[in-house]
Amino acid sequence: MNMNPRPQQPTAVSAATAQRLQDAMKRLRARLRAESGQNETGLTATQLGVLASVVREGPVTAARLASLEHVSAQSIAQSLAVLKAAGLIHGEPDPQDGRKKLMSADPSAIELVDRLLNGRASFLARAIDEAVAPDERQDVEKAVELLERLAEVDLSGGGI
Repeated sequence: MNMNPRPQQPTAVSAATAQRLQDAMKRLRARLRAESGQNETGLTATQLGVLASVVREGPVTAARLASLEHVSAQSIAQSLAVLKAAGLIHGEPDPQDGRKKLMSADPSAIELVDRLLNGRASFLARAIDEAVAPDERQDVEKAVELLERLAEVDLSGGGI
């Protein structure tokens, strides 16, 4: 049993920290897009996220993709239409339920996602080497753990 109740409203300090974190993540995402070549693909971040999920999870239904990406079925349908038109994915009838389609990635999509992910990882590794002192490397590991926990937290019912 948790004996430390958490406040429902953020404190002034935590709200300021939350804003700094949000700003830092926004700048880092923009930098990762630029450094990896993502901006040159002509695809939005959402479309590339869906594509990466198809590569990782495929063959996969649109409903499963919507769940993975935390977006509506309509949003997934729009992204899938763009990815199909670009020849990056294709759909086949689900052998267990012919009403559904299973989305799979074209080999060119797999190469694209690998190139982008490797570009991001390469940039981050170089940036850490450049900006983080050896005695601070454990701090980066701890920050990653904390960010992973933040990404997984369930605040059921809470929203923007």
